[in-house]
Order: sequence, then C-alpha cells, then structure tokens
Amino acid sequence: MPSAHIGELAALGTATCWAISSIAFARAGRRIGSLALNLLRLGFALAFSVVLGLVARGLPLPTDASAEQWAWLAVSGLVGFVLGDLCLFRAFVLLGPRIALLIMATAPPIAALLGWLALGEALNLTAALGMALTVAGIVWVLATRPAAAGPEGQVPRDRSFRTGVWLALGGALGQAGGLVLSKHGMAGYDPFAATQVRILAGIAGFALIYTAIGFWPRFRAALRDRVALRLAAGGACLGPFLGVSLSLLAVQHSETGVAASIMATTPLLVIPLAAYIDHERLRWHDLAGSVLAIVGVALLFLR
Repeated sequence: MPSAHIGELAALGTATCWAISSIAFARAGRRIGSLALNLLRLGFALAFSVVLGLVARGLPLPTDASAEQWAWLAVSGLVGFVLGDLCLFRAFVLLGPRIALLIMATAPPIAALLGWLALGEALNLTAALGMALTVAGIVWVLATRPAAAGPEGQVPRDRSFRTGVWLALGGALGQAGGLVLSKHGMAGYDPFAATQVRILAGIAGFALIYTAIGFWPRFRAALRDRVALRLAAGGACLGPFLGVSLSLLAVQHSETGVAASIMATTPLLVIPLAAYIDHERLRWHDLAGSVLAIVGVALLFLR
C-alpha cells in the first residue's frame, strides 16, 4: 500500500464498508426501527473493538488515551453518532432517502470549510477540482434516480419538507463536524482505539435519550428479533467499527475535505450492490454520474 495515499485508500475502504453495511442496516431497521438499531449497532461495534484492542494492543478499552483526547473524541462521537445520525434518520422519514442523501452531499464542502477554519487545512486546485467533480457525480446520480414507491413518491407537506431539509443539513454537519473533531482529538492516537472512545460516547448519548423518552421496553423487544440481530451485527462490523475506524485513519493521513469527498461516494457503491442483491435496474445516469465521481476521486489521489 503506497504510504503517500494511505488516507485516500482508507477513505475508499470506508465508503465500501458503509455501502455494504447500509444494506444490512436498512433491512434490520425495517424490522426493529432505526432508533433501536442505533444503540444495537454501537453495542456490537463496541464488542468488536474490545476484541481487536485485546489482540492488537493488549488493551480492551482505550485507557491509554489522554484526558484531552477523551474529551475531543467523546464530543466527536456525540456529534457524529448521536446528533448526526438522529437528524439523518429522521430526514429519511420526512424526505425519503434519495432527497436526504442529496442534501448529505453537502458534507464534503462543509468538512473542507471546517477543516480550513479549525485545522488550517487548505486544498490545492487539483484537490478542489477533484472534490467538486466527486460531489457533482454523486448529486447527478441521486438527483436523477426515480423516487421509491410509497412515502417517498408522495409530495411532502411544506412544513415537513422544510423540517426534513434542516434535519438533513444537520446530518451533514454532524458527519463533517465529527470528522474534524476526531482529527483534532486523535493527534497521532490509534484510529481504532479512537473509534472506541467515539462509540462509548455514542452509547452514552443514546442511553440518555432512551431513558428520557422511555424507550427501553421497545429496545428490549427488539433484542428478541434474531434476524435483525444478525443483520445489525454484520452491519456494525463493517459500519461503526471497521468503516468509522478507516474514516479516522483517512482524516489522520489526508485533508478532511478530501477524505469526506471520497467517503461520500457510498451511495454510488450501493447502486451496483442493490442491482446484484435486489435486482434493481442500472440506468445510464447511474453510470455517467459514477464515472464523473470516479474521475474526481482519481484527481484526489493525484493531487
């Protein structure tokens, strides 16, 4: 693996992991609901990270992190896992996944802006062009895909639509802000151990929400669905465990906006997977937009 591109390769690995895990999570969420799934996936991800910590570092938990690293990474976990995901999943309900993911395509430029303001990161012309082409390819594919049957095919009420737009933007801000906070908090720390801190903060955040809204009985009921448990476990291994760890490795070795742009190709990777698994038809818009995004990603590698 060329060390010069380890950040970009890690970001590409993140997008691949998230694409596969999104299919597992979609199926699990339809069985037990997204709110129950949020805590369940983090619980499985924590279990995987404990095993890896014991094998790789001899530490089941990130007890070697400094107090400052714990603070920044914990805030990152709350912003990304709790605030960002809650906003995004609610936006899915109000807008449908296609429109919500379209708005989520603003995450890379938000990450680049936050990286510049908070970390002093600057993008050269090639990187900026690559990021623009990648985002343009994603937007093209998502904007031209037909609406799904059911709620997404209906015209939402104006108030619900506006609320959904703000929530989707909140999801994009949560994703971008979580990456920037993570990069600042890691400071050379192991990305897999840093992910543990974020997961622990996410679990604590959802536990507080469950307690506040009295959700624990419904969560316990969800634990009886063995099919959903298997799907959540598989998705957690590739999503909040391996995928998020690779995302931290990506921002550790490249600019935040560049890493976020490559990771944002997840919806494009889902399309061929859905075509293979669910026999969805591929359209020329999908191929053209994907090619444009691939050119953008190639420029990010060549910058």
